[in-house]
Amino acid sequence: MTELRLPGLPNIHCHAFQRAMAGLAERQSNPADSFWTWREMMYRFASRIDPDTQYAIAAQLYVEMLEAGYTRVCEFHYLHHQPDGQPYAEPAAMSQAVIAAARDTGIGLTLLPVLYMSGGFDGRPLSERQRRFGHGVEDFLTLVESLRREESQTLRIGIALHSLRAVPPEAMAQVLNAVDATMPVHIHIAEQTAEVDECMALRGARPVEWLLANADVDERWTLVHATHVSLSEVAGMANAKAVVAICPTTEANLGDGLFPLRGFIAAGGRFGIGSDSNVSVSPVEELRWLEYGQRLVLRERNIAATPEHASSGESLYRRAVQGGVQSCAQSTAQGDRIVLDESAALLVGVTTHDLHDRFVFAGNCNLVRDVYVAGRQVVQGGRHAQAEMIKQRYQAALGRLLAD
Repeated sequence: MTELRLPGLPNIHCHAFQRAMAGLAERQSNPADSFWTWREMMYRFASRIDPDTQYAIAAQLYVEMLEAGYTRVCEFHYLHHQPDGQPYAEPAAMSQAVIAAARDTGIGLTLLPVLYMSGGFDGRPLSERQRRFGHGVEDFLTLVESLRREESQTLRIGIALHSLRAVPPEAMAQVLNAVDATMPVHIHIAEQTAEVDECMALRGARPVEWLLANADVDERWTLVHATHVSLSEVAGMANAKAVVAICPTTEANLGDGLFPLRGFIAAGGRFGIGSDSNVSVSPVEELRWLEYGQRLVLRERNIAATPEHASSGESLYRRAVQGGVQSCAQSTAQGDRIVLDESAALLVGVTTHDLHDRFVFAGNCNLVRDVYVAGRQVVQGGRHAQAEMIKQRYQAALGRLLAD
């Protein structure tokens, strides 16, 4: 039988350290639990992470991603300093831990050091829990330039602006004017209705509306979430040819809301998927729930299907690959591939006509057999060669993190 091959799928939004807290924030801490109460728990957890635990968690996560069929990851990285906000002796120590985890596992990495400066649209200082995320503009640019010397076939350095509320307008303009115009730029935007309301109150515009009017948003931009957007913002993102990073399992877990997928596809919009907080590490689940969320709201079926792709699975997969490759900005991603297990019961009788739909919608068994990144095989027979060793290191790190 001919191998069942699919292009490798990039994961375009990830906070690796949050994998270690998956399942630990599912008890009610407040009668009005929300993203904002979850965030406080995440901050407490983040305060325990050091370069060694960052490496152990990221390596374990990247093995899981590869075995699930992700071949690239965009790491939106804001754990820069020690918990009290003081830099490590090596200022890039936390970034280097992520780079080492990607190198040792073989996943393609677009590392996005994050600029994080203020605690809200009003410019208030970072809270005590946020201090380790913070940089001034000059220190941030120095970090970015130092990391660019590490670039390789499977490592690209970009930048991330944490959000409009965390980066003042003048700082955003200064950074964008200073960095190489070819570098990918990612930003969290319009994830929560409270964020939209605050932006409108203090800047007189919705977040995506403001960004499109005040920055040269184009193909190198990735707008993360963009959940709460107007029709004109949908059209504006599509016209700018930016990629939207949609993270269905995290957006569901945090109660964010649903992205208006049908209108965005109709407008010619580009999107990819991300695992974000890593409560799930499965491209199949992200794609499936991207479609299923729309079905539940609209009470219709096959929302992602179009005249050119009558198959919802094919439409979702091909668009997520195309948008993902653009977002991670690595030319070698075009050569990534996965090979499915043709002996799996869920693939009995599969044809090229229904391959994508079988993969995305047919069940919860992992169908990925082999994975190649930039032509190098990193998963064989469904297993990463270093999986056991990396898991043992992760177990030790997690034991330390959860000891108190």
